[in-house]
Amino acid sequence: MTSPAAKGTIHGIGLGPGAQDLMSVRADRLVRGAQHVAFFRKAGRPGQARRIVEGMLRRDVIEFAMEYPVTTEIPVADPRYNDRLSGFYAECTDHLAALSATGEDVVVLCEGDPFFYGSFMHLHSRLTGIAPVAVVPGITGMSGAWTASGAPITWGEDVLTVLTATMPEDELVRRIGDTDALVVMKIGRHLPKLRRAVAAAGRGREAWLIEYAAMPDQRVTRLSDADAVAPYFSILLIHGQGRRP
Repeated sequence: MTSPAAKGTIHGIGLGPGAQDLMSVRADRLVRGAQHVAFFRKAGRPGQARRIVEGMLRRDVIEFAMEYPVTTEIPVADPRYNDRLSGFYAECTDHLAALSATGEDVVVLCEGDPFFYGSFMHLHSRLTGIAPVAVVPGITGMSGAWTASGAPITWGEDVLTVLTATMPEDELVRRIGDTDALVVMKIGRHLPKLRRAVAAAGRGREAWLIEYAAMPDQRVTRLSDADAVAPYFSILLIHGQGRRP
């Protein structure tokens, strides 16, 4: 009796903040050796994760671009938003699981760390129990941002809070005022709201905006001097000023 073929592994690979030489040795090895590579992107765009690995993939690689059906076109609170994304993630899961069932390994490219505000998490929860899944951690975008700022983010017993700018403005104000050190992600078109929240919390002079951290067009500016619109790859920082020897 012939035993069934072993299933292939779905690898969620953390690529780090945007520079190839900030990837781990394990991530580099898996990316370069992959026959099947999957990545998320907005329709009509090459995709940031795919851009990071340009020149690293083998010549006979088979690519699977997972194009979001919606990004900012529908408000997050609209039930259609979750419905469309849920169906999208289910379709991606089916495709990856089918490859795994044939014994093929698949590398899923993930910006930053796969388990930190990443789309791969939605695949991981669906694939668990269906196909073997392995995760390679990566340097987070926020680590790249505070390194780019040239100053430590926390000292002593500083409390670090990580927020997303998609939160309600009053909640942003409360949490910004309650913490020592701050990271705010997912800024984009929410920058005006975030500016107001930072000012209302009395932290305007401490805030920095880091754009494209660890990428060729990296930019570090005080929030007060930043442009009216922030690119997608932007992170706001407020550095802690806690105990030090």
